[in-house]
Amino acid sequence: MSNYRSHKLLKLANGAPCMMCSMQDGTVVAAHSNQLRDGKGTGIKGHDYRVAFLCHQCHHMIDNDKTLDKQDRIAAWEEAHRKTIGYLFTSGHLEVK
Repeated sequence: MSNYRSHKLLKLANGAPCMMCSMQDGTVVAAHSNQLRDGKGTGIKGHDYRVAFLCHQCHHMIDNDKTLDKQDRIAAWEEAHRKTIGYLFTSGHLEVK
């Protein structure tokens, strides 16, 4: 089974605030989960529904910052993911029919 992909879902990051620092500086992207349980593999991004809207600085911190240990980076990404899902619903981008 291949990972779920949705270009429309990823594009919703454009203009959204960063879900970690609230910055709206034009660098916010849909940052994919780096965890195996979310479909991540060598050269394979996780599912598109497992993203967090992050600015460049926060995305870099989650992926590369060595001042945080792995568990802290995972926890920060998970919190940003929860906020992203909330944002998608409260902004009207996602709804239950």
